[in-house]
Amino acid sequence: MIINETDARAYVAGLTDDGGLARLDTFAALVLEENQRQNLIAKSSEPQLWQRHIADSAQLLDNVSRETLGPNAGGPWLDLGSGPGFPGIVIAAICPNMPVVLVESRARRAEFLETVIAALDLRKCRVEGQRLERVTPFEARAISARAFAPLAKLLSLSAPFSTARTAYVLPKGRSAAQELATLKPSTRAMFHVKHSLTDPEAGIIVKA
Repeated sequence: MIINETDARAYVAGLTDDGGLARLDTFAALVLEENQRQNLIAKSSEPQLWQRHIADSAQLLDNVSRETLGPNAGGPWLDLGSGPGFPGIVIAAICPNMPVVLVESRARRAEFLETVIAALDLRKCRVEGQRLERVTPFEARAISARAFAPLAKLLSLSAPFSTARTAYVLPKGRSAAQELATLKPSTRAMFHVKHSLTDPEAGIIVKA
């Protein structure tokens, strides 16, 4: 389990190199600065930024195959409702050579994401500043979403971007098992719940 900021930083360091850590340090500073202007994260979570947000996002990479992250996996990693960049920017900062598409319909947050992408020089990451329904479909190698929509609606909205090879990694907090249970059996059988490393009572719905 990741129980503090030291654990969180050490965990993320095991997933990336010095360049990735430097990008994430820059990102963390930008989030804290922008959080004074718009409500990106809860003020109470600022002292646990690495544990609650960065490591919590980075752990999604441990729940997809190496093939999903590799150069021959096909289309981009699609992050729905990226907000301030969790998990999408974290994924892009750790894997800068993998194409990542961030969908964020709120204009101020989309503008912040553009600022972050430029500051971190994430040349393969881009923002779709509109609702997912308006985004031209493409085949996604993986789909992530943090607090985007209830599971059944999320799967429906993301279906145009999903193929048989598309991985799903969906942090769902303490409602993970309950949301999975609402799906029809044939769909439910494709997914399972993994325990979060940052919260013993939280789960991640996975289709790898």
